[in-house]
Amino acid sequence: MPFLENVTRGRGIPSERLAEVGRHYFLFGGKSPINDQCRSLLAALTSELRRRGLRVPLYWGNRNWHPYLRDELRAIDRDGHRRVLAVVTSAYPSYSSCRQYRENLFDAAQGTRVLLDRIRHYANHPGFVQASVDATLEAFERLGESADEAHLVFVTHSIPAAMGNTAGPAPRSSRGAYVDWHAAVASEVAERVRQRRARNYQSDLVYCSRSGPASQPWLEPDINDHLRELATRGVPAVVVVPIGFVSDHMEVVFDLDTEAAATARECGIAFARAATAGEHPAFVRGLVDLMLERAAVARGEKPDRPVLGTAPVGWYECRSDCCPNLREPGRPALCQMPG
Repeated sequence: MPFLENVTRGRGIPSERLAEVGRHYFLFGGKSPINDQCRSLLAALTSELRRRGLRVPLYWGNRNWHPYLRDELRAIDRDGHRRVLAVVTSAYPSYSSCRQYRENLFDAAQGTRVLLDRIRHYANHPGFVQASVDATLEAFERLGESADEAHLVFVTHSIPAAMGNTAGPAPRSSRGAYVDWHAAVASEVAERVRQRRARNYQSDLVYCSRSGPASQPWLEPDINDHLRELATRGVPAVVVVPIGFVSDHMEVVFDLDTEAAATARECGIAFARAATAGEHPAFVRGLVDLMLERAAVARGEKPDRPVLGTAPVGWYECRSDCCPNLREPGRPALCQMPG
């Protein structure tokens, strides 16, 4: 519960809802799986850097639980490091998946001598896309005979509609960069799966893990509602691709593997969930490539910045009007363009 209270502080989530979500965690050892997954990713990144002959010190800080970001930045400062690169475990632009992290970095860096940069948004980087394609193909194999008639269901975390509409820099589309980027990456993964399996699959982008009050519009459709709608159309099977997540945390292992899988069973739909990027070798290599790319830019070089699909190249610094904080306008954030 203390972790959940940190996650939701200031959002007006009723205590009854927190208690309900807390019970989900007791199905999985009574704690969030995120820390163990971060440890594994950190070890994989360390191995990949060393494979390339780079012994770069890596630190890990959370915003909602130990080890806290503020404590790690103070440790970095004490250890004598002055130029630091942030690798955020969130791949898309929006307030909650980008600017909020930059606000946290600003707060945590206060009182230190550390200069912080970050890698660009990376959902459309070849490493992330390849990990998603491989996981989707493996999930199709688990469906067996029903695979050819399956629908692809790409899923990400729902956010308030107002946050979605203002995601990304202006000028932006009416639905915002958060939805645009997810749609572009989903389309790219679906096309590559089609090429590999020599078959077209219908696909949709849906959402999970809504946590706001009923009076506040959030991005829809919810995955459970979508599965019920597919059942009315006679769809026999789905491959659910958690394209908005980089690891198997609670929004995946409960909201998808437990809740959505139960909905699919009730509807008579065969269900296979693709793995998240996790420690997939292509994803790990891609993150290191992005680290080296950002370092090259800091040296004044112009490295290649590969992307796949129709979404633009992500940015290292955000404009002040990009993904605004709608609750606290003007709150300072790092990695932001002047003005």
